[in-house]
Amino acid sequence: MEGIPRWEVLLLCGIGTWVVVSSMFNVTQKIRSLTQPWVSSYVVSSTPITLKIQKYHNKYLDALFSGLSCVVSVPFYTAFLPLLFWSGHCKLARQMTLLMALCDYIGNCIKDVVCAPRPSSPPVRRITATEDEKENALEYGLPSSHTLNTVCLSGFLLQYILSYTQNDDAITGLAGLAIVCLFVFFIAVGRIYLGMHSLIDIIAGLAFGLAILASWFSVHKHIDDFIVSGQNVSSFWVVLCFLLLFAYPTPQLPTPSFEFHTAFNGVALGIVIGVQQTYHQFHHESVPRVFTPHLPLPAFLGRMIVGYPTILLVRFCSKALAKWMLPMLANALGIPVRSSSYVPSLSISASAKKSDEIKQAGYIQKLFFFSRQDSFEVDTGIRLFQYTGLAWSVVDLVPSLFFHLSL
Repeated sequence: MEGIPRWEVLLLCGIGTWVVVSSMFNVTQKIRSLTQPWVSSYVVSSTPITLKIQKYHNKYLDALFSGLSCVVSVPFYTAFLPLLFWSGHCKLARQMTLLMALCDYIGNCIKDVVCAPRPSSPPVRRITATEDEKENALEYGLPSSHTLNTVCLSGFLLQYILSYTQNDDAITGLAGLAIVCLFVFFIAVGRIYLGMHSLIDIIAGLAFGLAILASWFSVHKHIDDFIVSGQNVSSFWVVLCFLLLFAYPTPQLPTPSFEFHTAFNGVALGIVIGVQQTYHQFHHESVPRVFTPHLPLPAFLGRMIVGYPTILLVRFCSKALAKWMLPMLANALGIPVRSSSYVPSLSISASAKKSDEIKQAGYIQKLFFFSRQDSFEVDTGIRLFQYTGLAWSVVDLVPSLFFHLSL
């Protein structure tokens, strides 16, 4: 690993130092004590606004806003982002994947730092039409992840479309911006209508989303250049991925937020490793793109038929391999592990689970203060491994199959 750039070392050391310092001085708890009462009071005071919006409820609005929530949900992007890679828009796909991983990390960190409640139900009517929404309802409220993600991803997609089509027409740009703003508006109103968020959550989602998008516009080209042609890319991202698992706040109560972060952390790692290894074969700017003579619609449909079953199979195999390998490796190293869901033989009793839940996200203690933990949660490693494998298959294994099948 000769010639490691100084910025890589500084960034990783900076994150590691922050993890240690924030744990030593209880930074999360101090920030929470300042922000949680203030945000909670706004959640309560904005209940009348939510109830006024919900007065207009009917089955058509229920279906509309529930459908819009699905369109900007994690499962949707899990299905949509592979299509971007396989359609030939590889640069857009990898940048949107990394942007979503960043949004997911920042949004969930803020949720679990502030630990602000969602609108109280009742009196607010909460509509959770899908299992994904039911899981989202278990998270804390501020900020609205749907709003934050919609601002970032739709804004970045608009910028890419205008750049790709080389359209400098001001009217076209304003029309695109108007469509994006209207879409964000419907998503934001829908989150209030469904009883999932209060007004303060939406405002925070908009503010953080715009800040992240502005920051991403200034760095995304540098990040992309590093991924496709940098030094020590894979080793750097492995260490970064590991540190980001520990650089996560401890919530008051366990939520699915850390699981979502772990999944997208693994997705980002798999994408980076796969693209870095196969960029010149499958992901350069001259690859065939859909709706062109080199990639007609029938061939693209063939890619979908081959690609989706393959990545689902890889995800299943990666999960099975991790469930077998990680506990065995931990046992060989003498590290006690437990599992909440993936490995029944390592499950803990309800009473023991309840006592450990309070320490759910104290990952820094797990790393540096081993004596304070009775056992490690192996599910995090399993989840990270399976999503890394899934993402790697999207950009490495599946394109190789396309090549051999002449797709």
